Amino acid sequence: MKAFSTEKIRNVAFIGHGGTGKTSLGDALLYITGQVNRLGKVDDGNSILDYDPQEIRRNVSINTALAFCEWSGNKINMLDTPGYFDFVGEVHGALQVADGAVIVVCAASGVEVGTEKAWNMAETYNTPRMILINKMDRENADFGKVLEELRSRFGNKVTPITLPIGAADTFTGVVDIVNEKAYKYTNGKAEEIPVPAELADELSSYREELMEAVAVADEEVMMKYLEGEPLTEEEFGKCLGIGTANGDVVPVICVSASKLIGLDLFLNYCVHCLPSPVDCNIPEARKPNSEDLVEIVADPSQPFAAQVFKTMADPYVGRLSLFRVYAGQVKSDSNVFNSTKGKDERLSQLYLIRGKEQIPVDVVTTGDIAAVAKLQVTTTSDTLCTKDKPVVFKAINFPQASYAVAVTPKSRADEEKISSGLSRLAEEDPTFRVERTVETKENLIWGMGDLHLEIIASRLKEKFGVEVDLVDPKVPYRETIVGKSQAEGKHKKQSGGRGQYGHVIIEIEPTADGKEFEFVNKIFGGAVPKQYVPAVEKGIVETMEEGVLAGYPVVGIQATLLDGSYHSVDSSEMAFKIAASMAFKKAFMEANPVLLEPVLLAEITVPEEYMGDIMGDMNKRRGRILGMEPIGNGLQLIKAHVPMSEMFKYTVELRSMTQGRGDFRTEFYAYEQVPHDIAEKVIAEAKKADDE
Repeated sequence: MKAFSTEKIRNVAFIGHGGTGKTSLGDALLYITGQVNRLGKVDDGNSILDYDPQEIRRNVSINTALAFCEWSGNKINMLDTPGYFDFVGEVHGALQVADGAVIVVCAASGVEVGTEKAWNMAETYNTPRMILINKMDRENADFGKVLEELRSRFGNKVTPITLPIGAADTFTGVVDIVNEKAYKYTNGKAEEIPVPAELADELSSYREELMEAVAVADEEVMMKYLEGEPLTEEEFGKCLGIGTANGDVVPVICVSASKLIGLDLFLNYCVHCLPSPVDCNIPEARKPNSEDLVEIVADPSQPFAAQVFKTMADPYVGRLSLFRVYAGQVKSDSNVFNSTKGKDERLSQLYLIRGKEQIPVDVVTTGDIAAVAKLQVTTTSDTLCTKDKPVVFKAINFPQASYAVAVTPKSRADEEKISSGLSRLAEEDPTFRVERTVETKENLIWGMGDLHLEIIASRLKEKFGVEVDLVDPKVPYRETIVGKSQAEGKHKKQSGGRGQYGHVIIEIEPTADGKEFEFVNKIFGGAVPKQYVPAVEKGIVETMEEGVLAGYPVVGIQATLLDGSYHSVDSSEMAFKIAASMAFKKAFMEANPVLLEPVLLAEITVPEEYMGDIMGDMNKRRGRILGMEPIGNGLQLIKAHVPMSEMFKYTVELRSMTQGRGDFRTEFYAYEQVPHDIAEKVIAEAKKADDE
């Protein structure tokens, strides 16, 4: 495998709305650079980058796929990310390790929600970017309209560097604005032609605009431009590269990935405009267990430091960890240190990745991306480095899973396999988590949306042979009382032989200080012997765990043992336990019992134009609005207290209400009383389920 120096590497993430052709772009680039001898196509199910069975079946990218190609002596590592919102965690991982981003936009659909999200994420990661207007061959393709949309949304730093010759069926080539040349394409091969007369004025206007935008990157060039002197091709190119790298210019290129038009120019500008690892921002690194920052220099002679940004389960080699080297270099069959976990790791064979193909390599140098199999303790976000110069990179900021379903195996025999399978899938995907709820005795799985969890269930079947049902989770209600009452419980049994006798009088009331349970013994004179008092308390506690109203745990109760009686022969711990349970149930039902529900603090971020819809919807969900505050970029943050039972499907519904622009997070706030009409329904359903 040919070795590339750090300055000859480009790590580029393809990001954007779903369906804009990011994967088709990657497939086409692999084909025209000779990495593969056939053009993979998503629709035909033979894409190099969409190779997962779920991706082939659904015609949608689910994972970030990695591949590389060579162009003009440079290595371009392509990170093809999913556009669907449920898989946004994949984009975070890719942008953490990419030095540049290409936002892919459809020439017919224009700026979409995913375009805005991709731009905002690139801003968050401070990633230099280009915009690629793809599908220029598609019906209704309109370069001018899309460019206008991009500029109105993201500003005039969005500047075209190529123009289309024709559109839809007549799209045959492109004009290179920088070099003032035109190219016609036949089967992916470019032929220089004269600039079409109808594009001459447009070329001149955009070139002047571009020159003005890039000239600010260099003081000498700026002075030259202001004095009216023409810039040399070298000066123009240098300033374009600097302007793109520092974010002053966002070049726009038009192509058709499916017709292989304009891809060579795209690669030229990819290499020229996007920074190499030598010139890029390196994620923040600190000393282990310290707040002291460490400067990382992108140099192969420095101590080795890398970060794992993705974990995959490979059917042949086991768990595969993808990592980006930020400093130094690493060899196959070497020992490294996982500074995040504080453990040693043995790296076996290192691989370069091209879709599902793994290409063995001996050495991986600064700036490059590679993979290694079967690491013992390492997971996504972990830092690998030398033990004598340990550093820890800032963890990747994956979004919080916000959509939950309960998962149950279709076959009882699969109950053990299900937890190990879900744990393995959670290792692969940081936006997926598994939780066992004690109250409802359910396995909950959390993800970014319904499609995300549907695919998790499909993978569980494919990889681990476990079929599951996904159902709405149960709400972990609680039961309590708001009144005070007293009751007697007597357990007496005589049926030959030794009998059973236990008798207690207890009083229950709400605890004064918010404690879950308090037991008070007010027995004097031995009406209930001391040795049976713990059994009375145990009987009450066990009944509280099982619930009285609807089978949910009882909380906030002070139980006082007032009186009772015993039999010198027939009394036993069991008899007093049963008597206490009987007394508690009677007293509970006479003390104004109520149902409590978990209430969440929700923080919802939405564009201002959706505020009315969100507030109205929150009221329908029994939410209490606590306040609103502007947070910039036309966004508002709404804070509300809302019952958990109303929020299980909120991820999907919020997307629908805001066209995918809304976001939210929740945390537990408190337990509050359920309204009477809803409580009656919950109790009736619980009794019906119990009878069944």
